[in-house]
Amino acid sequence: MLEPRRNKIIFQFFSWYINRIIKSDFEELKFNKTEYDTERSILLLANHCSWWDGFLMFQINRLYFKKKFHVMITEENYRKVWFLKYLGSFSVKKNSRSAIETLEYAGNLLNDPENLVLIFPQGKLYSGHVDEVQFQKGLINLINSSTRKFQYIFAASFVDYFEHRKPVMTCYLQDWEGAEFTSLQLIKSAYNKHYESSRHKQCAIQV
Repeated sequence: MLEPRRNKIIFQFFSWYINRIIKSDFEELKFNKTEYDTERSILLLANHCSWWDGFLMFQINRLYFKKKFHVMITEENYRKVWFLKYLGSFSVKKNSRSAIETLEYAGNLLNDPENLVLIFPQGKLYSGHVDEVQFQKGLINLINSSTRKFQYIFAASFVDYFEHRKPVMTCYLQDWEGAEFTSLQLIKSAYNKHYESSRHKQCAIQV
């Protein structure tokens, strides 16, 4: 497992850079505000439909949640995009013994109330038009490695152009309180209810 690295100057530069390219490449980034406890860490679960997803969640955290950002990415991307490690990225190598170590590391991050951990439960990119978001089994190992004092935030993101030349990204956020010993199937079901509700809201938009 490859852990995040800390460099204040690099972090500040790429925070500025991400803000700049989002404003340059998107007409707008829209998201709603949802209830959350500033005294608890956040497990942010999001659908994964584009190269932009991690950067967009980073931006939402910077603007709204204001937690220490962490995200699980593949070892390939960790090595390929050198600056991601300075933005809170840590790597997972699928189908390896080190994957368990990574999940335990992520669970321990959630024990610090200042942290936010972003997970894409699908494990890889899927179309933004799928009917249901699939969940990899490893998520429950992550949860079991924590003290379960964190809070869940669901994020469902969709892109449309409408009347604009550049796309509009809309992210629907929802807080969710799971039982202390909740199951993967229950989390998946709750997330997909939010995802489906968000998809209906997005389809109902008229300009």
